[in-house]
Amino acid sequence: MVTERHGLHDDIDNSWLCFEPVARTLVDFFYEAIDDSRFEVLVPKLNAVEIELRGVAYEGAGMGLMLLDSLFPWKKRFQAFVAGPGASYISLLYIGAGLVMPRMPQRPDPFVAQLDPLLRWFVMDGYGFYEGFFSWRTTVEQQSIPARVTGYARRAFDHGMGRSLWFSTGASIDRIVATIGQFPAERQADLWGGIGLACAYAAGVVDRPTIKALQAAAGPHKAQMAVGAAMAAKFRQQAGGSAPHTDLACEALWGMPGQQVALITDEARSGLPPDGDIPAYEVWRQRIAAQSAEWGEVAELHREVAQ
Repeated sequence: MVTERHGLHDDIDNSWLCFEPVARTLVDFFYEAIDDSRFEVLVPKLNAVEIELRGVAYEGAGMGLMLLDSLFPWKKRFQAFVAGPGASYISLLYIGAGLVMPRMPQRPDPFVAQLDPLLRWFVMDGYGFYEGFFSWRTTVEQQSIPARVTGYARRAFDHGMGRSLWFSTGASIDRIVATIGQFPAERQADLWGGIGLACAYAAGVVDRPTIKALQAAAGPHKAQMAVGAAMAAKFRQQAGGSAPHTDLACEALWGMPGQQVALITDEARSGLPPDGDIPAYEVWRQRIAAQSAEWGEVAELHREVAQ
């Protein structure tokens, strides 16, 4: 699928060797949840997955539970799982639910409205990832957003679509820049936010110099890329774990390890206003972006002193 879009390149093959465990874990636990959705059976299997991939396993389980709820809505497995044993993985479960929604007949709005007021937008992130990866021609080449995705959900959709580009380009800076550059200027910041999340959370396929080069390529949108990395750090913190590639990305983009970046997201979350014309989630992201600019200046000053 990826080579059909970009041709044969050794770097794509190499990247997908790293991505393969992520993709396999996602799909495996989608089927695990469908095969036996009883929490007492599913949860031990999820928690047996190595910590770096466990969040992806929960994301896959979220897909499966959401699909089951679409077929048998009276059971409400997904909501019960989020409120119970999956609470530490709420954002990833929401993304998993969003990965299923493009193939469901219902509009996403009524479901999203029932969820956590701050984190519910991750459902639309998952929705955007699915469309960006599996409907490339329509979503990326034609730059179309489904008609039933409206309001702020369109921006969350672009976060997820940007995240999909990390995989569909084989994490190539040149291909990422070329693809995002084709979009209208007003959509590019959100796409770069998705790149930042994928870069920091998915399989580590790039080194620090490459991440710094990607940050430079983001230009005026580097703060949004940092926001994406901060969200990845928050995912790790919520689940009580860490990953070397998340720390690497956070060190490159923030000048500090993931656990410290996650604390910045906690501070930015304090005292958020209720949803208004601008959702609280967007206010949260704006606060994190402002912090990234401040920390970027501090890191630059430290580098100058060190030289």
